[in-house]
Amino acid sequence: MHISVALDKCIDLLTPAINNSTSPVFVDATLGLGGHSFEMLNRFPNLTLIGIDRDTQAIAKASARLSQFGNRVHIAHSVFDRFNEVVKSFGFEKIDAALFDLGVSSMQLDQAERGFSYSQDAPLDMRMDQSQGITAEEIVNTWSHGDLARILRVYGEEKFAPRIADFIIREREISPITSTATLSALVKSAIPAAARRTGGNPSKRTFQALRIAVNNELEVIESALPQALDLLNVGGRLVVLSFQSLEDRIVKEAFAQVTQSTSPRDLPIELPGHQAKFKLIAKGESASDTEIALNNRAQSVRIRAVERVAA
Repeated sequence: MHISVALDKCIDLLTPAINNSTSPVFVDATLGLGGHSFEMLNRFPNLTLIGIDRDTQAIAKASARLSQFGNRVHIAHSVFDRFNEVVKSFGFEKIDAALFDLGVSSMQLDQAERGFSYSQDAPLDMRMDQSQGITAEEIVNTWSHGDLARILRVYGEEKFAPRIADFIIREREISPITSTATLSALVKSAIPAAARRTGGNPSKRTFQALRIAVNNELEVIESALPQALDLLNVGGRLVVLSFQSLEDRIVKEAFAQVTQSTSPRDLPIELPGHQAKFKLIAKGESASDTEIALNNRAQSVRIRAVERVAA
């Protein structure tokens, strides 16, 4: 059974924003299977939902799950860097709350044929939207050594990136690399035995890097957050769940920028119009031990949230 990460915590953080409006609009920018959205719609009968997801399978499942809420639900098949466009396409100019649950979803990981998991053999796909875009197989078999090493180093924070790229180039000259099992075994052989003894599966960082590159994940986050912040009403809140350091760093920096005054630091007073427009209400919090015991995926979550305090 799918368990939404930090469900109660997210609702607690979003509730003041929902209660601040008589007809609140909530955007679930990463709808997935609709767990967070279902609970929000169930708890707040005056709530309107806008759900966004790039995964057509997720949209089909979430649409069925949320169908009981009728015309309170609006769902868009889109990447969430089109946040502003999606919201306005449904006739709304402002919103009261938004949630981003970043990274790969439990459904995508659990479906072996999607190619996200290094523990199950499958085609090297890794696209969150299987209707378009480049696959991990194309990247592995066509990108240059330099580009492969770069994404492994930057997106996977893999210190053996050049060596893994060497092994990939050598292998694909013999035969194309088409499966997760082949790639996982290749990465394992490329990493020295001493380095494989700690840190979990040695393929983890390589698979993360490929997934991020395939789905352009970090650039999408960087584009979407300012749009969501800009659309929030005063009293509105944005909550973000991130599951690895690259995501969390982007969120942390974006929130730091909007929660600081723009007055020169050496002035004893704050200049009119330079006050921070947002305040931090969650600063990288972790899941509770109880939740982690019930849901292993919650182990790495970092929860950040801001509230708009000025127009």
